[in-house]
Amino acid sequence: MKYATNPFVLLGLVVLAVLFGRVIPAWTLSLATVAASKALVALGIVVLARTGNVSFGQGLFYAGGGYGVALIAHSWGLTDAVAQVLIGAVFGGLLGLIIGPLIARYTGIFFGMLTLALSMVLYGALVKTTVLGGSDGFNVGRPTLFGAVFNDPREADFMLYAVSVVATGLAGIFATILFRSQFGLTSLAVRENNLRVEYLGTSANRIVTINFIIAATFAGASGALALMAQRHIDPEFAYWTTSGEFVFIAVLAGTQSVAAVFISALVLELVRSFSNLYLPNTWQLVLGFFLLAVILFLPRGIGSLWNRKKRTTEAPPEPATAGTGATS
Repeated sequence: MKYATNPFVLLGLVVLAVLFGRVIPAWTLSLATVAASKALVALGIVVLARTGNVSFGQGLFYAGGGYGVALIAHSWGLTDAVAQVLIGAVFGGLLGLIIGPLIARYTGIFFGMLTLALSMVLYGALVKTTVLGGSDGFNVGRPTLFGAVFNDPREADFMLYAVSVVATGLAGIFATILFRSQFGLTSLAVRENNLRVEYLGTSANRIVTINFIIAATFAGASGALALMAQRHIDPEFAYWTTSGEFVFIAVLAGTQSVAAVFISALVLELVRSFSNLYLPNTWQLVLGFFLLAVILFLPRGIGSLWNRKKRTTEAPPEPATAGTGATS
């Protein structure tokens, strides 16, 4: 395995990213936490997109993980951050396990519209459910870490940043290994021609279902991170604009690189923050122009920047032409 994709090297980069949180400004900690949690959902969309399908309804699992954690936190008094992330991942994965086998039969626009419809069904149900706070949602307590309570705002923000970076980083390492595995390469084959995959004796629907469950698990864990960061949850977690933002990040990143997903999420948050600061009435327009620029000049996403360079440097030398053999 190449040095740049060695899991131990990637794990070291995650540790460095956590330590870097000690020296960056406090406002950057909050921004990086949000970016990491959104990157986790977008990473799931990239995993799924490698099969040729795009989900426009990841808010379904994002909200499912968040509401599942919030209910357990209220019922059992659970406040541990790591446990909440794991529970959110379980709730998202269970939803994916239920929906995945049914929706894997569809492809293309039908796949995307069905996921969007299911997400909006959940949104409507949450708005009408008064037990869950209706359209206002409800608040949750301050998260802890292994029993430690963080009363200092800077330490509390750093704890959430560290948990978000570690969770997203571990998911990124898993995705890196997955993309280079036989299963990951088969996912690309499904995208190119699922009928040929069936002829080889592998179920294309099963491949799509597994990728769908992975994406749902990532989204559920991200919903738990967002819940802890905001200490509030409402039906907007399942709304179509929330799902669209995750697709936005995935489009910016492309499907060629895991690192590009994290960079795209951070860039999006930076563009949003500064455009909202200096152009509060037209910041959505700035985001739109930014996305158009990436689509026009980097149609394969931000990840194509270094992948293109890598392909150029690793290209094999051209074979010698006939008649230019070695002289004796």
